[in-house]
Amino acid sequence: MTELPAATAPRPIREGDLLWTPSPRRVADAKLTTFLAWLAERGRRFEDYASLWQWSVEDLAGFWSAVWDYTGLVGRRGAAVVSDDPMPSTTWFPGARVNYAAQVLARRDDHPALIFVSERTRYELSYAELADRVARIAAGLRRLGVGQGDRVAGYLTNAPDTVAAFLATASLGAIWTCCSPDFGAQSVLDRFRQVDPVVLLAVPGYQYNGVWHDRTGVVEDLRAALGSLRATVSVTNPDDPTPAGPDGTLAWDEFLALDAPAPTLEFAWVPFDHPLWVVYTSGTTGLPKSIVHSHGGVALELLKFNTLHLDLGPEDRFFWFTTTGWIMWNISMGGLLLGATVVCYDGNPAYPSLERLWDLVDEEALTYFGTSAAFLHNCLRAGLDPGATRSFAALRGLGSTGSPLSVEGFAWVYDHVKADLHLGSISGGTDVATSFLGCVPTMPVHAGELQSALLGVQARALDPTGAPLVDQVGELVIGAPMPSMPVGFWNDADGQRYHDAYFSTYPAQWRHGDWVKQTARRSWVVYGRSDATLNRGGIRMGTAEFYAVLDTFAELADSLVIDTTMAGADHGHLVLLLSPAPGREVADLDDDVCKRIAGALRTTLSPRHVPDTVLAVARLPRTLNGKRLEVPVKKIFLGTDPARAADPSSVNDPAALAALGEVAARWRATDA
Repeated sequence: MTELPAATAPRPIREGDLLWTPSPRRVADAKLTTFLAWLAERGRRFEDYASLWQWSVEDLAGFWSAVWDYTGLVGRRGAAVVSDDPMPSTTWFPGARVNYAAQVLARRDDHPALIFVSERTRYELSYAELADRVARIAAGLRRLGVGQGDRVAGYLTNAPDTVAAFLATASLGAIWTCCSPDFGAQSVLDRFRQVDPVVLLAVPGYQYNGVWHDRTGVVEDLRAALGSLRATVSVTNPDDPTPAGPDGTLAWDEFLALDAPAPTLEFAWVPFDHPLWVVYTSGTTGLPKSIVHSHGGVALELLKFNTLHLDLGPEDRFFWFTTTGWIMWNISMGGLLLGATVVCYDGNPAYPSLERLWDLVDEEALTYFGTSAAFLHNCLRAGLDPGATRSFAALRGLGSTGSPLSVEGFAWVYDHVKADLHLGSISGGTDVATSFLGCVPTMPVHAGELQSALLGVQARALDPTGAPLVDQVGELVIGAPMPSMPVGFWNDADGQRYHDAYFSTYPAQWRHGDWVKQTARRSWVVYGRSDATLNRGGIRMGTAEFYAVLDTFAELADSLVIDTTMAGADHGHLVLLLSPAPGREVADLDDDVCKRIAGALRTTLSPRHVPDTVLAVARLPRTLNGKRLEVPVKKIFLGTDPARAADPSSVNDPAALAALGEVAARWRATDA
């Protein structure tokens, strides 16, 4: 493999190697430990996490009632907890009345709620100030006629006004939906047209990589195409290079009525399963799925996840790098449910360099730093050693998601960020607004492994017949309902699309579409999407294994591996696509580099992992949320037109997507 500088080269590491064990003090101080003691006082005693987890998936009513009481969910619970109906017909807390925003704004003091950092500015908003902002936005929405069940759409950056607008929408019992302003008009319309929003809140532009991107033209296109809109509000800041929205939009200051006394903040107390927001899958093939989550389901799940698994509380400073177009925005805002301080960052995480977010950790004294595996792998490849010049004194936890983190990535975090750190690699998704598999603060961390299934998540690896597997790779299947599972898809009255998406393979069980292995000690390894699985001589292989090796090559910006096996065939070609790192050219990925890559795959994995063909391209597109396009690219190499294999508006580089069509055509003519 390409050699990194000695100071930053990852140590020799294997999957399963022990990297961190929490100290006795850490275990004693963990909120999970406090929860166990709280349960013991009420007659429920558990020896360890495994026995607690077993109870949590067998006694759903007992566990989720305990989570409600322990975390202090605001609202009226009612007597019933969960119905006996099988998934997807299960109902939760049918007599309850809740409101997500009421949980957040139960705190209204001077404690910082939000810290906003961008490429241009920094400021804080206290819980009292956040409540005032929410009240003003809610009043503005009411003046526009917004009520329970109406949809409010945001075309907004990761900023405090976006958070306040979401909470204001929730306070009314209206339904929030949002896209990041780096989405083009067609991508936004593919999403918003499905839900018919009555109000659009939109920024006139955003700054990224030191450059202001004017989006007034996109906003005009959205207004013209969304016939359901009653009003469009231009959400501006005084120092925006584009100071106002298009003609006909309502100015932000006017909408907020800043010259009037602050209105009273009120909450619509809605049923537990009342829609909170609509979020969307990536939509690379066909329209994105419009997933509806509930007030109570999301609030209860994120209280559990953030408290018991991320070990967060009111005094923490919680950050996850995300845009408003990724479910991690929704999840990270869940830190407000605890009364913690959430840090919002808007801009390029690598501007002016990859060191920027590591500076942020120290500057803001973050206690929890969340990011993507891709970001950590980029830091590894760049030879960064952030812990050498920073104290990271406050930092206790680091989260990684979006794709599997390689064993080298695990080691890099402990060697070059901080040795005493709870590294939480998590896996879940937009579908449930949380994680299925992930981190437990009282357990050791092993390289390449997610520590456990989370509480309340009956995760299993199943073979095609439905038999459970241990130390073998199978489909990730969830055997018991969770409160944050969708209440359905939008415009899916009979629930058929929802059923077909998750429950058609294993009846009454959720098939997530990930290929995983549960180890004998009940940890997990994620190998990638099961619909992108590779087949070499009848042996199934996960793509994550390849990327774990490829991500260590400094010559590469990105990589993608596909298997062109057709249905019914024994095998096809294994094709590896590579794009050069910044400052390098396609020609730099020459035979020597390709031979070293093949050698690393052969040595680290097996001879079966050596590709039949290696192709270098200038750029590899990803989804707007940064995920690899394995299935669409496979379709392109099998002859599908790129514009049909993936919606160009759903990828970050449509030109690169189109260019793959030419590459694939040449490959079919010469190599296939």
